[in-house]
Amino acid sequence: MRSSEYEVLLHRHPNNPILTAKDWPYPIHTVFNPGATRLKDGSTLLLCRAEDRRGISHLCAARSRNGIDNWIIDSEPTFAPDPINYPEEVWGIEDPRITYMPDIQEYLVAYTAFGKSGPGVAIASTTDFVNFQRYGLVMHADDKDAAIFPRRFNGEYALIHRPSTETSAHMWISFSPDLHNWGRTMLLLPARRGAWWDARKIGLSPPPIETEEGWLVMYHGVRRHASGSIYRLGLALFDLKHPEICLKRGNVWMFGPEEPYELVGDVGSAVFPCGYTVDDDQDGINFYYGAADSSICLATASISQMLNWLNQEGNQLTGVAGQIAEQGSDEPPY
Repeated sequence: MRSSEYEVLLHRHPNNPILTAKDWPYPIHTVFNPGATRLKDGSTLLLCRAEDRRGISHLCAARSRNGIDNWIIDSEPTFAPDPINYPEEVWGIEDPRITYMPDIQEYLVAYTAFGKSGPGVAIASTTDFVNFQRYGLVMHADDKDAAIFPRRFNGEYALIHRPSTETSAHMWISFSPDLHNWGRTMLLLPARRGAWWDARKIGLSPPPIETEEGWLVMYHGVRRHASGSIYRLGLALFDLKHPEICLKRGNVWMFGPEEPYELVGDVGSAVFPCGYTVDDDQDGINFYYGAADSSICLATASISQMLNWLNQEGNQLTGVAGQIAEQGSDEPPY
């Protein structure tokens, strides 16, 4: 018998929202869109975007033994804008994505630097989330939604990012030998056209997830309609050795705003994960997401279930970035 229900991939934690501005040890307006990582002692660190009542954002670390509650939050901003030395941060720093690089034993943080020219992509590194080394702006405005792969390819770092124009916003990939100089920029995943849930504007959500089948990428799509916009999430899979090659792309969205804390806030109807941690079994995964740009929530999932879902719900694709074609069809899937 065919079920009328869609398969549920992400399960909201019953304690949601797990963090709000009321939890902060100093005054902030909202907290959302955290980067996430699991530290060597097994605890979870969230690098949260905190926005003050001016509208300027900074990053603040919250730590928890179980990744759910009893958060220990830094008593002051962990990583604040430095507009004197980095003028591209004059209007704040936003939406961090954390990647741990085993070969250099450092965490790389890709974040949005909001300057007078618009949002751009900046990178910083740290070993302890106390001291940071800034690499400065690496992708100029308008560009955001960036994360670095946790492995190098032929000795080069790889960065997913999202430059945008007035009419479209697609996901791109660039490569660098040193985190300063970036090139070989290619279209990675285009926004679809027309009435699709991910038409016109898409962007990376958390950093890519390494699996035996390929790089599992969760991305957000923005559906614009008469009363506003809806931010939903979809999945795509990319080749392990050649991450610019898309193997599969889901046709339907698999997680969207439903609960009151996701529907109502500074930016209503938005779920926006920037980070995850993986359980010891290497299958369970915890996504930390911003809800309506107003609070931080947690959803749990299974990597194998997401891959199985993508096999059933996605297009089988083969092609270099920017030249993706659906097998058995003359029409592109976007």
